[in-house]
This record gives sequence, structure tokens and C-alpha cells, in this order.
Amino acid sequence: MVNDKKLISNWEEFAAGVAASTPIDTTEKSADKRLRIKHLEANPEEWFKYYFPKYASAAPAPFHLAATKRVLSNPEWYEVRNWSRELAKSTRTMFEVIFLVLTKKKRNILIISNSLDNATRLLLPFKLNFENNNRIINDYGIQQSIGNWTDTEFITRSGAAFRAIGAGQSPRGTRNEASRPDCIVFDDLDTDEDCRNGDIIDKRWEWVEQAVIPTRSISSPLLVIWCGNIIAEDCCVVRAAELADHVEVINIRDEHGKSSWPEKNSEADIERVLSLISYASQQKEYYNNPMSSGKSFPEITWGKCPSLKDLEFVVAYADPATSNTDKPGQKSNLSNSRKAIFIVGRLVNKFYIYYGYLDVMSQANFIRAFYACRDYIADETLAYYMIENNTLQDPFYQQVLVPLIYQYSIDNRVTSLAITPDTREKKEKWFRIEAVLEPLNRLGNLIFNIDEKDNPHMKRLEAQFKAAKPNSKQLDGPDAIEGAIYVINTKITPSEDIKIIHRDSSRNKKRF
Repeated sequence: MVNDKKLISNWEEFAAGVAASTPIDTTEKSADKRLRIKHLEANPEEWFKYYFPKYASAAPAPFHLAATKRVLSNPEWYEVRNWSRELAKSTRTMFEVIFLVLTKKKRNILIISNSLDNATRLLLPFKLNFENNNRIINDYGIQQSIGNWTDTEFITRSGAAFRAIGAGQSPRGTRNEASRPDCIVFDDLDTDEDCRNGDIIDKRWEWVEQAVIPTRSISSPLLVIWCGNIIAEDCCVVRAAELADHVEVINIRDEHGKSSWPEKNSEADIERVLSLISYASQQKEYYNNPMSSGKSFPEITWGKCPSLKDLEFVVAYADPATSNTDKPGQKSNLSNSRKAIFIVGRLVNKFYIYYGYLDVMSQANFIRAFYACRDYIADETLAYYMIENNTLQDPFYQQVLVPLIYQYSIDNRVTSLAITPDTREKKEKWFRIEAVLEPLNRLGNLIFNIDEKDNPHMKRLEAQFKAAKPNSKQLDGPDAIEGAIYVINTKITPSEDIKIIHRDSSRNKKRF
């Protein structure tokens, strides 16, 4: 039970706000009322706006509309919503569940979180709307029942059951008369502390699969919705994504660097919030990109890079993230996967990372980044433009990327970029990165361009290096750097690093 006095006071204020925000027309005729309800039920977005005006202060984004359409169109459905903070994943899910309950599509709901207290807090908005939302009461009748109405579980007068469950709590025997659970909402099941211990995640996932999901009826459709950021490389919401019918990762900003929900979150507001927290925290909380620390690259060297004119050549190397081993997940959108391209040069025994891009990019933006790297190099030095293209990637490179590269040159009236595929058969990614880059970095011979230290792409590259470890799923940046260094080492002239010392060859008569 939630017994904190301040929290109870806040909820009482919330309840009063719900009541005040849902006035009704007491003069409305019964026939008009029936027509209005029928119209609203046929138009869910209007239904949400009418019954929840307190929440619907900003117009929904396209991803909200698409998500609701999927859920309401599929009685049997499993969806994972990796939506950033401030994108209303819990609120949108509440709208959908209450709609399904009041239209008699679902009748036994489980709300599950990392603890019973948190699950209860998530259940309270449902309960308070049933108690205080005048428009719901006016159109669907009094919902609060007698004797089955607590903070942790209740049954509405229409017979819909709701229950809050904390992680590890037994859901067995959860029934509503003859109905087994037909809607399960997991909301913030993962916690930072739990994700630091793989055994806890294993045990919790076992509980999900063996205790929670089997409470369903095999013969009746089940709706499962997961709401939660990706806060660790291995967590329950990540494992759920492997089973889901649909997985949706929505960050606070889209692939173009703009607000994903501009109707609510302005660019200025986003920038203000992000400026108050570290880059690693930004990535975890608002970009579904957890950056836990690794051990191989604890420190990164930032320094002044030599002029490009002083180099024999540079390599602009790209990782298009299209190999099967790098795919985000079989339900994900590969066209917007994380891609990397960086310019690397070598002088004497040091490698310099001048400039580049590392982000979730569409194929079109990836091609633009390649051309932007060429603009950066200009005519300062000779450049090799390389792209990873193993046997798994080759069809994609030939059929998708090559035509896009050529079309960009036509559309922008520039010389087409001459890109060479790197077709070598690479060894396992982590071992290549650690073997080649760790000694260079440890000895201070891998230099990040200090003039680009505020560049978000360079920050992402630094973060990927610092988080790098054998089981890392995000190594696109370091992988591109290893590729560039490999190419440089195969092309470098021996005279650049080897000094020949001439000695007097006359023989010392005193020595054998």
C-alpha cells in the first residue's frame, strides 16, 4: 500500500484535477449521447482527447498514432516501447488499456513493475480516473465497486479487474471469474542496480517467462506491452525485444537531430535538460544508449592534430552496420541503424582521428556524411574512401549504397565519390579492436582531434571506446577506427617510420 502522506496528498490533488478537467453536459439527450459515444469509440484519438483532457495538452506525434493503431488492431499482440523519457509511453499505454476495458475488449489487467510500490503507483492513475473522471462515469457508468477496491487491486462494476504486481511476486491464480489475464503491462521492470548483476536479470526473466506470461489463457488473445528505456546492454526489456511482434526505439531527438515530439518538447527545452547531465546520462536516459564503463579504454587522449597537408594520405573509413551480426534486432528498422565514418591519418608513429560521424542514420544521411568527410579533407591531402563490405554486406552495398552514392552526385552536381570496398575477411570484432587499438591508446598514440571535442559524433566515439568490452553491442565507432588503421598500415611506405643509420663499415681489427 502507498502510505506516504505527501504522496497521498499529491494523488488527492491529482484526483481533484481529473474531476475538474472533465465537465459534462447534463442537458445532453440520451440519443445524442449514444451517437457521441459511438463516434468517439470509432475514433480513438478523439476518444483519448475527450476523456483525458488533463493529459492531452499536446497533440500526439506520428509514432503515438501508429502505436495505438497497432495495439487496438491486434487483440493478440506483444510490443516493446523503448521510448525516451518525456515521450508519454506510460500515459499513452494507460489511454489504450482503459479504452480496451471500457469497450469490453479486455477485462483482466496486470500492471507490473520492479517493485510492488512502483506497480501500485502506476496503477493509481487508472484507479483515480475510474473514481473521478466525470466523463467516464457519465458515459460508461459508475466504475468503483464495493469491497473490491484497493490501491493494489480492484474490480470495476463492469467486471474488469486490475492488479499491481512487483517483480518476483507470484501472479499465479490471477483470475477474474473465469477470465485469465488478457492484458499485461510491464513498466520500468529494470533498475540500474539490478542490471549490474546478471544473475538478477536471469532470475527476473525466468520469472517473466515461467510465472507471468503463463497466467494467460492459451485460447484467448493476450496483449503484452513493455514500457521502458534501454538502460543496460542486457536487461529484461532488451530480452523482451527478441520475442516481440513490434519493437520501437524512439529517442528524444530523431535521426535528423530534431525533437521527436516537437508539439511537447521544444529544442530549447531539450537542450536545457541535456546540458545539466553528463553525456553518458544523456545517452542512457534520452537515447536508449547505455554507456557502461569498460576496462580496455579507460582514458582517451585528445590532442592537436597535424595539418592534413603534412600527411602522405588519410583514410575515411565507414561501417555501414549492415552485417547480420550487427543488426539491432530482427524486428528493428535496419535502415535507421547506427553507422560510423571517420577520417584517420598517421604521422610518424601516431594515429590521428580528425573528424567523422557516428549516429543512428538513414542511408541517405549516411551518404551525405561520406560526402561531408570529403569536403572536410578537400584538396589538403590524398584520401582513400573505404567502406566495410564483407560477404554478408556485399549485396546491400552493390544494390543500395552504390546507387545512392551516384544519385547524390547527380542531385548535388558534384563529382561522384570514389569508394573502395574493404572485402577482407575480418576476425571477431572485439578481438580486432582490442588487439589493434588498445596498445595504441594506452601508449598515447591514438589521438582524438581536440578541435572537434564538442562535436557530438566525436563524443559518441569517445563514449563507445570507454564503454567497450567483449559483450558490447555498440562498437561501430571503434570498429571503423580499426578498419582505417588497418588500411593505413597496408599502404604506409616503409620510409615514413624507419630511419636508416649509416655506419662505418670498416672492420675493427681488435674484434673477431
